[in-house]
Amino acid sequence: MSDVLDAPKPAVAKAKAMAGTILIVDDDPQIRDVLRISLTQAGFEITEAADGIAALEAVAKSNPDLIVLDIGLPEMDGRDVCREIRRQGDTPVLFLTAEADEIDRVVGLELGADDYVTKPFSPRELTARIRAILKRANGGGASEEKLTRGMITVNADQHDCKVGGETVQLTSREMDLLVRLMRRPDQVMSRPKLVDAMYGTNIHVSDRTMDSHLRNLRAKLSAAGCDDAIETVHGVGVRMGPCRGA
Repeated sequence: MSDVLDAPKPAVAKAKAMAGTILIVDDDPQIRDVLRISLTQAGFEITEAADGIAALEAVAKSNPDLIVLDIGLPEMDGRDVCREIRRQGDTPVLFLTAEADEIDRVVGLELGADDYVTKPFSPRELTARIRAILKRANGGGASEEKLTRGMITVNADQHDCKVGGETVQLTSREMDLLVRLMRRPDQVMSRPKLVDAMYGTNIHVSDRTMDSHLRNLRAKLSAAGCDDAIETVHGVGVRMGPCRGA
């Protein structure tokens, strides 16, 4: 497929020890082939599905460490698949979406996806994003100490967030965002600064993407009883609120 850049050749050195299991969900066999080759060479074990129903069956059967999920799927589209995955647990999801469909990217993030990559894509960038998501999900690079702010307690190393003692399920992006805010609870952080910290400086991420993560995080903490968890300082950025609850 000419639009997919940097596709690796099959004849390369043997893959490293398996770094985890990735479920690739796409109805285009050419895209699945490119991703299988690239991710296998990166040390991942691969399972595949060509439609939404098969994707949910594969999730139940193989319990993957991460799911690469196309939005435009037959039988059940990627958004509905993501909703069902989120009802079942917090397996990281990376959406594949057409470059022009920004609304799909935003909706995907609001449904609980951890990240997205637009088509046409670079397999190297997608692999880097997968590694970054898994590193966050496994607590890599995160503070091991408990962080506390009012009702909220976070142990990033264990990917554990509690509000008033009750567990709140967060995606790896939401956890990363919350940890960064809680480490400097009285500091106002601009959206561009948060984007650079979470994604790196070489990846373009729109303001709407960060707004989606913030909105999702606020909603989950509010539903758990903490309405004042994140404050917006207009024209500047966001910071942790007192998180006192009702």
